[in-house]
Amino acid sequence: MPVTSLLRLPLVGFGLLALTGCFAAESSAQRVDDRTWRIEGPRIAGGVTAPNRRLAEKLCPQGYRVLDQGRDTDPYEGGTVISWTVRCL
Repeated sequence: MPVTSLLRLPLVGFGLLALTGCFAAESSAQRVDDRTWRIEGPRIAGGVTAPNRRLAEKLCPQGYRVLDQGRDTDPYEGGTVISWTVRCL
């Protein structure tokens, strides 16, 4: 096996691990009433709202409005949890 092929194996492994981390971040939702949902995102560094936005678009295909947004930062756990209350249009 050539040396260049051996050097590529760790790079492929790290790339797959990085992609796995991207897809593991999912939000969860609870129904508040007929058109209102409470969405809580995963603990992510920087407080990214993309997982919440993806779930809100899935729950409300006609569109949504964010009624309330909260942040929970824990210095011991690392990262920020973003929670939304959304109403479907």
